[in-house]
Amino acid sequence: MSTGTVEGLERELSAARRNVFLLMFAQALLASAGPIAFSVGGLAGYNLLGEDKSLATAPLTAFNVGVALGAILVAVAARMLGRAYGFIVGALIGAAGGLIAAIALFRGDFWLFALGFVLIGISGGFAQKIRFAAADASPSFYKPRAISWILAGGVISAVLGPQVVILTKDLFEPVLFAGAFVALVPLCGAAILIFLFLRLPDHKAAGAASGEAVRPLREIVLTQRFLTGMVCGISSYALMTFMMTGAPLAMVIGCGFSPEMATLGIQWHVLAMFGPSFFTGMLIQRFGTEKVVAAGLLILMACAAVAHAGIALWNFWGALILLGIGWNFGFIGATAIVASSYRPHEADKVQGFHDIILFGAVALASFSSGKVFNAYGWQTINLMFWPITGISLVLVLLLVLRSRRAAA
Repeated sequence: MSTGTVEGLERELSAARRNVFLLMFAQALLASAGPIAFSVGGLAGYNLLGEDKSLATAPLTAFNVGVALGAILVAVAARMLGRAYGFIVGALIGAAGGLIAAIALFRGDFWLFALGFVLIGISGGFAQKIRFAAADASPSFYKPRAISWILAGGVISAVLGPQVVILTKDLFEPVLFAGAFVALVPLCGAAILIFLFLRLPDHKAAGAASGEAVRPLREIVLTQRFLTGMVCGISSYALMTFMMTGAPLAMVIGCGFSPEMATLGIQWHVLAMFGPSFFTGMLIQRFGTEKVVAAGLLILMACAAVAHAGIALWNFWGALILLGIGWNFGFIGATAIVASSYRPHEADKVQGFHDIILFGAVALASFSSGKVFNAYGWQTINLMFWPITGISLVLVLLLVLRSRRAAA
C-alpha cells in the first residue's frame, strides 16, 4: 500500500471518528426521549383514560408509528437539505412534540397526548438514521465500531431520560409528568447545536463519480444478507419493545410496585441496551457479525425464561437487563449485516425501506403489548419470545452456512 493511500485512509478514519463522536452525543440527547416516553407514557395514558384502560399504551404505539413516519421523512429531508440539516429538522419536531404532550396533560386530552407522541416518535425516526449516517461516513472496517459507538451514546440516554422523569414529573403538580415532556425542548436544542458542527461526506456524488450503477431496490432487499439482517433486527427490536412497553404496567398495575421502581427498572434496562455498545463492535470484529447476532437472540430467550419464572422485583429487573443486552447484540449485529448489503450511493432508499418495515413492526408490538397484557396477562408476553427468536436463529444459521460454502 502506497504512502499516499495510507495517509488518505488515515484522514478518512480521522474524519469518521470526529463525525461519530459528534453523532454519538447528539444521539444521546435525542434518544433520551425514548426512556422518558416509555417510563411514563403508559402510566400517563392510563390516568387520562376513563373506565376502559385497554388503550393505555396507545401513546407508545403512536410513538412507534411516528418513528416509522420519521424513517420516510428523514430520507426526504436528507435529500433536500443534507443529512446534518435533516437531523436538525428532526430535533425541532421532537421539541414540538414534547410541548404538545405537556399541553395535553394540562388539558386531560388523551388523543392530543397521543399526537404529541407521534411527533416525538417522528423525531426518533430521524435519530434512528444517525447509526446509518455514522456507518456510511466510515471506512468499511470501521462500520461495526461506528454503529456501536453511536448506540453507546444510549448510556447517557439511559441515565438522563429516567432522571429527567424523576426530577421533573412533579414540576407542574398536580399535573403529573408534564415537566418531563417540557424538558425535551432544551434536550433537542442542545442536539441541534451539535449537528451544526457535522461534516458528512456526500456519497451520492461519490457514487456518481465512480460510475457504479444503482441497483433496483427490489434486487437489494431480496438478497439473503439483507433479509436476514432485517428479520433479526425486527425480532430484536419488536420483542424488546413488546416487553418494555408491558413491563411498567405489569409492575405497577399488576403487582403493586411503585412507579419509581418501574422507572428504575426501565433505567437499568436502557443501560443494558446501550452499555455493551462500548465493546460490541470489537466482538463483531473478533467473532463475526452472525455469531454476535445469534448470541443476542439466545440472551433474549434467557430474558423470557427469567420473566416467566416469577413476578418478584428481581424477575422484572433481571428480565429487563437481559432484554437490553440481547437487543444490543441482536440489533447492532443486524444493522451491520444490513449496512453491508448495499453500496454507499444506494443507502438512502435501502435504509428508508428497512426502517419503515422495522418501526412499523415495532409500532405493532407496542400496541399489542397493552392488549395482550390486559387480555391474557404478563406471562403470555413472555411466551411470544420463543417462536420469534427461534425463526431468527435459523435464518442466521443459514446465512453462516452460505458464507462458508462461498468461502470454500
